[in-house]
Amino acid sequence: MTTRAASSTLVTLRGGSFRFGSDAFYPEESPQREVAVADFAIDSTAVTNARFADFVYDTGYVTVAERPLDPADFPDATLDSLDPGGLVFVPTRTPVDLRDWRAWWHWRPGADWRHPRGPGSGIRGFDDHPVVQIAFADACAYAAWDGSRLPTETEWEFAARGGLDGATYAWGDEPQRPGELRANTWQGRFPYANSGANGWVGTAPVGSFPPNGFGLYEMTGNTWEWTADAWTADHRDVASCGCGPGGGAGASRVTKGGSHLCAPEYCLRYRPAARSPQSEDSATSHLGFRCARDV
Repeated sequence: MTTRAASSTLVTLRGGSFRFGSDAFYPEESPQREVAVADFAIDSTAVTNARFADFVYDTGYVTVAERPLDPADFPDATLDSLDPGGLVFVPTRTPVDLRDWRAWWHWRPGADWRHPRGPGSGIRGFDDHPVVQIAFADACAYAAWDGSRLPTETEWEFAARGGLDGATYAWGDEPQRPGELRANTWQGRFPYANSGANGWVGTAPVGSFPPNGFGLYEMTGNTWEWTADAWTADHRDVASCGCGPGGGAGASRVTKGGSHLCAPEYCLRYRPAARSPQSEDSATSHLGFRCARDV
């Protein structure tokens, strides 16, 4: 049965201590350690196309993927490749070497939040899907307009666990079963065969999968989500720098949650402890965000 959230609401969470990270999977998730978070509130769903459209209509904001690229930032690129755009996932036709992400990620001039897969694509009929092709600055700009902020990595992970401290997944320790999917992840052989999660190949409408113990939807799967924290190689020095200046060109932030492209043989990252670096100026077809607020 599909569970649908009509719209995102702020869910207030009482803070506390929890086991942050994991020593059982990828090295960047370790060392697992006890951390504490204060009370905070977080969106029950990712920001949707409709909500982001309201922001753009109200402010006239132009996203990073829509802005002309500065040749000075890309000294080795040809001018023909400096058209605005974003990275788009394109499934391969046959098995490929999973060590080479360039086999399925392609730069598409004209890809942006209104055209997530490039020219010819669109979001008509996808109002309730999570907005994608969002760079870090775009998420920060929306949050400022909304009177909110991006969650820290520790807040995000605390929220994703839904009260299941130390559990492998947002729903417990057992992997997903085909007949009872709890997250929108790749179903088949990555990156060439995907039957879709509950029929969704690509993003699903927010609220399509069961909420976690805190009533939050798609905290894992569907889309990766930006956090306020600068990327660190492990959990020893995690610290939030908010939406302030980052580390300049090539600086990366922590993203959490995995996406509809995560498959166990390639990316077992649809788990609360999982994390991935993303350059601040990147916009991709599987990256969005949700907002948080102080309490």
